[in-house]
Amino acid sequence: MLIAKADGTTEEFEPEKLISSLRRAGAKDLVARQITEDIERELWDGMSTEEIYARAFERLREGRHDIAARYSLKRAVLDFGPSGFPFEDYISELFRAEGHEVAVRKIIKGKCVEHEVDVVVNDPEGTLYVEAKFHNAAGFKSDLKIVLYVQARIDDIGTGRGMVVTNTKFTDKAVEYSSCKGLELLGWDYPQGATLHDRIDKARLYPVTALTMLSRSEKTALLSQQMVLCNALPGKPSALTRAGITGKKADRVLEEVGALCVPGKGV
Repeated sequence: MLIAKADGTTEEFEPEKLISSLRRAGAKDLVARQITEDIERELWDGMSTEEIYARAFERLREGRHDIAARYSLKRAVLDFGPSGFPFEDYISELFRAEGHEVAVRKIIKGKCVEHEVDVVVNDPEGTLYVEAKFHNAAGFKSDLKIVLYVQARIDDIGTGRGMVVTNTKFTDKAVEYSSCKGLELLGWDYPQGATLHDRIDKARLYPVTALTMLSRSEKTALLSQQMVLCNALPGKPSALTRAGITGKKADRVLEEVGALCVPGKGV
């Protein structure tokens, strides 16, 4: 049975891939296999990966909101919106969580012109200049012209290392060029073993857009207050109030935050 991917291509449906993604989110093996079997029975030729995700998400949500939130992580980052600024802030917080000194949207003087760098990271190897490329659709990829542009900026700055971070994927040409030039890449599933997804899970740094108790408008209201991380909400309950989230619902949201950001035992 062929399924339609977000980039317009098709591939064979592989049950073990779905089982693996469900287990990664925290579902126990029996639950992951039951959900996959249910979806296989409903599968049709040409069914989209988005439809498969939506059905799996709803089944997880019926059991545990925090596991559904982890499963929806990629979609949650896509939901940051068109400005891209929350993504820059989110990436900066990821580096901070990993123990680095970070500055956001810093002006760096190059040999020829000044450059506004999205995220500047000081780590044991020196200074890392990070360009954050946000896409609000899973099918978009960061391509060769993006890494060419970033490398040109790094060459003009003349010191430090460069990195491109994206919430989706890189094209093969972008990877090939960056490997040749020494430009670091961090994508949703790249590099293997240390992907953006891997690093977010390790740091347990989930965005407010992952919270399943919130409506889209409530998520937008929190982002407009620069509230990007769900684990920041317990320390700033007034942000929930300004977003119109009060009373028992606020309590349930904070319960979900606690379950999401603290290691659990799954379902």
